[in-house]
Amino acid sequence: MSAPEGYIEVTHGKLTVNVPRKLFSGTDAKLDEAKAAEFGRMLKSRYPWLTDGSLEVLFRNARFEMLRVLDYETGGRNESKRLEDQGDIEGAIRHLKKHLEEDPEDADSWYALGNLLCKAGRTDEGYQAFNRGRSLF
Repeated sequence: MSAPEGYIEVTHGKLTVNVPRKLFSGTDAKLDEAKAAEFGRMLKSRYPWLTDGSLEVLFRNARFEMLRVLDYETGGRNESKRLEDQGDIEGAIRHLKKHLEEDPEDADSWYALGNLLCKAGRTDEGYQAFNRGRSLF
């Protein structure tokens, strides 16, 4: 079973919850504390045995799932951007290359890889990646 549109499915123990995607923002899936508190109160009203610790674990798992979903939906570009923002351009390059091994027809990811390679000073490889992406249109 999958979550309805606008939600991600998160499991904590035997409990499976559809968590609204709107609780998160940005490429780092930052949790909006106010929205999370409101959602947490609603969950506790439905499942009174949930503790604050359980909710904390549920929201941590939800963030990891949101990051995974964002990366899947963007063809690896979300995690690559996160790595680049953290100063790990080589890690970002490796991440995109891994995605492109699985989906070599993803033109947008080829362009993103070309951009990263050029930023890393590997312009010949960057231009090859740009050309590969262009050839897919």
